[in-house]
Amino acid sequence: MNFIETCREFIGIESTPSHGNYEAAEFVGRVATAMGFFVEKQKETLNGLEQINLIIRPQKKSPQEELLLQTHLDTVDPGNFGQWKKTQANPFNASIYGKEMYGLGVADTKLDFLCKLFAAKNFVSTSFRMPFVLVGTYGAQSGMAGAINLVRRKLIRAKMALVGEPTSLQLIHAGQGLAVVEINIPFSPEEIDYRAKHDLMESSTTQSRIFHGKAAHSGHPELGENAIVKMLDYLVQLPEGLAIMSLDGGVSFNSVPDFSVLEIDMVSGFKDPIVPKIAHILKAAKQVEGEFSHFSTDPQEQVPTMNIGTIRTYDDQIRVIASCRMPYAVSEKQYNTWMTRLGKACEEAHSSFRILDYKKAFHVAKTSEFLQGCCTILEGLDKSAKPQTIAGATEASVFSRLGLECLVFGPGKSLGNSHAPDEKVSIDDLELAIEF
Repeated sequence: MNFIETCREFIGIESTPSHGNYEAAEFVGRVATAMGFFVEKQKETLNGLEQINLIIRPQKKSPQEELLLQTHLDTVDPGNFGQWKKTQANPFNASIYGKEMYGLGVADTKLDFLCKLFAAKNFVSTSFRMPFVLVGTYGAQSGMAGAINLVRRKLIRAKMALVGEPTSLQLIHAGQGLAVVEINIPFSPEEIDYRAKHDLMESSTTQSRIFHGKAAHSGHPELGENAIVKMLDYLVQLPEGLAIMSLDGGVSFNSVPDFSVLEIDMVSGFKDPIVPKIAHILKAAKQVEGEFSHFSTDPQEQVPTMNIGTIRTYDDQIRVIASCRMPYAVSEKQYNTWMTRLGKACEEAHSSFRILDYKKAFHVAKTSEFLQGCCTILEGLDKSAKPQTIAGATEASVFSRLGLECLVFGPGKSLGNSHAPDEKVSIDDLELAIEF
């Protein structure tokens, strides 16, 4: 079974949030079965789509204690296909240039799963004091729903977990928590009535404007350019006397949006219009974000980040989905203070504020035997054995709540690569990941 060809075939199977991971999980399940593993499928439904948590063991029965090797099989949405230059405008066409492979999921994180699987096949008949269980989850882009359901169904009995993420083969012992919030900003009754009648008017006209940004992972928004924020900054500076017909942008709370569209009509006289509400909430969000940047005076320490990921227009309201990432050093009290302030600003703007998801940061002590053992292995591979921290939230935040010691590790770069067109990974890194 050829590793590279299996990688290319796997990347060719779409597993985006709008498609689900079912087909991708079925594919690697067949590969694992052919290798001699016992495969269990936890079938679920998310957003109306069939999904699978794939559970692979070298033995049929679940042991009392095991080592969890976990990787999510879903990817982000690819965005504009035309920006995928290295894959001929097809993000699912895994393409190799020299020693690098390009395609959606090559780094984040489908090929990490194959690295684990191809490494594990060498031990399919080996007896371990603590056997491993390899799990491919769904829903990483939807609040890590697969990892949560795996825990709820008590399908694993793990003591330690190695979570797959693109870390450039660096060992991660601490990572940020994640809060996902939803803000619903209502149109006034007059605006609702006007918008409903607008398209039926003989002389109705609108003005549109497109805003471009730069995609990036929401854990590092400074590496991108948020097209939604650019649009809102423009909107709140416009003179009074307009009706919003549409605000649209972004694909996920997890990605910095690179595209947004504004459509307005010039008309005045509305009572309690929506634009001042948007302006009030945007101002409060920027004030909190400003405090994020001054959270620590240590340039080496991570700071909290905020990302306005999506905005959509409905008949009666505008909905914004945003995410905040909180380092381990942020106390629960400080987190609650920031969320309360954002909620109060929304209340003052007669809007609703709801926390859709919250996962605390994780941390493993540097004295951990699990951590030290992994560091020793990395040293033997001539790689850096210094434990690092990660800006993005991972499934480690889910598993650590059960008392598991969690480390994060994987091939490929995250910064400027994951959640961006022409995602790539070094084939040498894939081979080292298998060896690790």
